[in-house]
Amino acid sequence: MIVTIITFIIVFGILVIVHEFGHFYFAKKAGILVREFSVGMGPKAVAFRRNATTYTLRFLPIGGYVRMAGVADDEDEELKPGTPVSLQVGQDGIVHSINASKKTTLFNGIPLSVTATDLEKELWIEGYENGDETEVKRYSVDHDATIVESDGTEVQIAPVDVQFQSAKLWQRMLTNFAGPMNNFILAIITFAILAFMQGGVTSTTTHVAATTAHSVARQAGIQKGDQIVAVNGKKMTSAQSISLLIQDSPKQQLKLTIKRAGQTKKIAVTPAAKTVSGNRIGQIGVQWATKTDTSLGAKLAYGFTGSWGITKQIFQVLGRMVTHGFSLNDLGGPVAIFATTSQAAKSGVRTVIYLLAVLSINLGIVNLLPIPALDGGKLLLNIVEGIRGKPLRVETESVITLIGFGLLMLLMILVTWNDIQRYFF
Repeated sequence: MIVTIITFIIVFGILVIVHEFGHFYFAKKAGILVREFSVGMGPKAVAFRRNATTYTLRFLPIGGYVRMAGVADDEDEELKPGTPVSLQVGQDGIVHSINASKKTTLFNGIPLSVTATDLEKELWIEGYENGDETEVKRYSVDHDATIVESDGTEVQIAPVDVQFQSAKLWQRMLTNFAGPMNNFILAIITFAILAFMQGGVTSTTTHVAATTAHSVARQAGIQKGDQIVAVNGKKMTSAQSISLLIQDSPKQQLKLTIKRAGQTKKIAVTPAAKTVSGNRIGQIGVQWATKTDTSLGAKLAYGFTGSWGITKQIFQVLGRMVTHGFSLNDLGGPVAIFATTSQAAKSGVRTVIYLLAVLSINLGIVNLLPIPALDGGKLLLNIVEGIRGKPLRVETESVITLIGFGLLMLLMILVTWNDIQRYFF
C-alpha cells in the first residue's frame, strides 16, 4: 500500500505540475500575473511566495490550478465595509501588504476597519484607523502589494494592467492551450524513454499467435499464424482496430477475412458476451503475435507513434460513448487512477511509466473538450471573442464558468462513487 501511495503521488504530481506549468509559463510570457500555482485542491497544506507567485500544496489530490489575475475563477475575497484588516505601510506611506486573515499577524500593522477599496485601477484603501470613526483615512496601495486572505494564503493584488484580459487574444489562447500541449509533450517524451528502457518497440500484428481453449475463435477454426485482414469487408491494419470491433459486437455475427498459407478465406464468428467493469463486451479468444524493432529511429519515433496510438484509442472510446450510449463505467476519477496505479506499481517501473504517458494524453484530450471551466471551454470563449470582435461580459463568462464547474463537480462525485463501488464492493 505504501508503494502504491508513493507511486500515485509521484504520477499525480508530475501530471498536475507539467499541465499547470504550461499555463504558468505562457501567462508569465504574456505579462499576466500568476497569483497562485497550486498542486491539489481544498485546504492549504504548505505555501510560499516567489517572484509575485504563491506556490501552494493542498490536501485533496483531485487536480491543481494556476490562478491568473482577472480570470473568471480568480475571485478575491471581498473587503466589504466593516471588514477588519491590518496594513503594512512603508516609509513612503504606501501600503505594501493587507492582512485580512485572523491566522496571520503583520508586524507593526495598522488596524483598519475598511469602508471602501479600489485595488484594480486607482489602487487605494480607506477606512477607520484604530477604531476612530470620526475620520476616514485613505492609503495608496503599491502596484505589487500583497493581500493575506482569510485562510492565511498571501497573494499579490491584481491591478488591471496585469490581468488576463489585458493580454492579446492570441496570447490568451496560447495560455489556455498550453496545459494540454504540455501533457502531449510529456507523453511523447515518456513513450520515447519507455522504448529505450525496453530496448526497442514491440507492436502487435494482425497475425494470430494462439487461440484460447474452448474459445469462439478455436471453435470457428481460426489457427495460429492466421492473419485477419478484414472484418465484415472492412480492411483492418491493426490488431487494436480488430479488438475494438469484436468488443463492440457481443453476440453479433462477424465475418472475418483471413489469410492462411497464401490463401484467403472467410470465417464467421459470433463473439461471446462478457461483463468487464460493468460493461458488456465481446470476446473471441485470440492472442496477437508481436514484433520488435530495436533501431534508434524506432525508439525515437515511438514517442509519437505510441502517443498517437493511445490518442486514437481515446477517440474511439469517446465515439462509442456517443454511438452506444454514455456510461459512468467509461470514465474514471481519482479512485480509478489510484486502483490502476496500484496494479501498475506491482508490475514494475516500466508499467508505471506507460501509465504516466497514457494518463497524460487522457488529461490533455479531456481538458480540450469544449466544456465550460475546462481549457477547451475557455478556448471556445476565446474563439467567440475573436468572431464577435470583443470579449463576453465578465459577469456572463463567470456564470458560464460557474455552471460548467458545477456540472464537472457533480460528474466528479458520480464518477468517484461509481469507482468506489467498482473497485471496493
